[in-house]
Amino acid sequence: MKTNKQFYRDTFGWGFLLWLIGYLLGIILFFIVPKSMIGWILTPIAILITIWVLVKKIKSLSISYFFTIAVIWTILAIVLDYFLIVKAFKPEDGYYKPDVYLYYSLMFLLPIVVGLIKKNKAPDG
Repeated sequence: MKTNKQFYRDTFGWGFLLWLIGYLLGIILFFIVPKSMIGWILTPIAILITIWVLVKKIKSLSISYFFTIAVIWTILAIVLDYFLIVKAFKPEDGYYKPDVYLYYSLMFLLPIVVGLIKKNKAPDG
């Protein structure tokens, strides 16, 4: 079992940091590209960063641990988006579009997929 400090770093720490990176990049892109393209430009960048975190920073091989990360990262993304984008900026054309649903899906699926791969590649996996 991971220590509480490690658990909170892996779930809430990395979950918040990944969200914050996307948020800040989104603000930068807001001034450079059409609003409808922001999510589609962010998605491949976010996927690469998220996979890097999952492979390099999350040391567990437990599928339940990766499932917990998936749930917490997804909840964080939804809640932070709602309060710090939807409520704060009130996008006139709405916020919830296919790119956002893809983002939420990936926040859930990527930890599970990477966790399964890591477990299967482990010497005793």
